[in-house]
Amino acid sequence: MLDKNGIAKRIAREVKDGYYVNLGIGIPTLVANFVRDDIEVEFQSENGVLGMGPFPFEGEEDADVINAGKQTITT
Repeated sequence: MLDKNGIAKRIAREVKDGYYVNLGIGIPTLVANFVRDDIEVEFQSENGVLGMGPFPFEGEEDADVINAGKQTITT
């Protein structure tokens, strides 16, 4: 059985170059962390942020940029 990260990694394999992807709350918020670096993908957070990226590294968080789960994200 896959854990949350395993599920997100599996979903990320389905994301193709040029996709626009709406990430809802919960496990979907992890998907951006596992998408290949060699493709262009636009993510939208459920709360309307277009162009979101993976979670920021520790110390790089911006409390004003959050996803639908109120977790800090990158753009």
